[in-house]
Amino acid sequence: MRPDLEIIQQWIEPGSRVLDLGCGDGALLAYLQEEKGVRAIGLEIDPLKIEKCLAAGVAVIEQNLNQGLSNFDTGSFDTVLLAQTLQALDNPAELVQEMLRIGKKGIVTFPNFGNWRSRLDLLLRGRMPVSEFIPHQWYDTPNIHFCTVRDFDVLCTDGNIDVLARTVVNSRHEGSWPMRAWPNFLGEVAIYHLTTN
Repeated sequence: MRPDLEIIQQWIEPGSRVLDLGCGDGALLAYLQEEKGVRAIGLEIDPLKIEKCLAAGVAVIEQNLNQGLSNFDTGSFDTVLLAQTLQALDNPAELVQEMLRIGKKGIVTFPNFGNWRSRLDLLLRGRMPVSEFIPHQWYDTPNIHFCTVRDFDVLCTDGNIDVLARTVVNSRHEGSWPMRAWPNFLGEVAIYHLTTN
């Protein structure tokens, strides 16, 4: 399992109902079903990843997240996940609100574009950064919204979203006290646990 998913799974209650938006190959949901007895559904758009989900015993729906989540009732899940997909959405603020409408809690992860390495690339090279945690050139990236930890904090405040927990880690998903002290500057990946007021 990816290291960020290892952090996420700690916030999932055993036996709970979980929806994973952009679930990929279903590895996290398969783990949660096996180890925590969750009732899980994934949403995915890539047909090859959908096949992998089905092979792993994960219920999956083919759905484009940019079309919204109106097909789900309010409060139908305990936790809704959005891992490393926020920055690729047409309207990320709207989807976060929809996550918290259909789920009691939400977990969101994204690359922090305010990280010192991104800033240094722009300052010294005058180019958009390419790194282990942002591996695409500007012209072929799926990322259409460049978000920082501070930006997401403001989104939560403006949207009346409570942050239950926040952690920032490096590209190997390791944390440290300096990252906790200066998350916007040192963190490469942000991981938020959310609910509504």
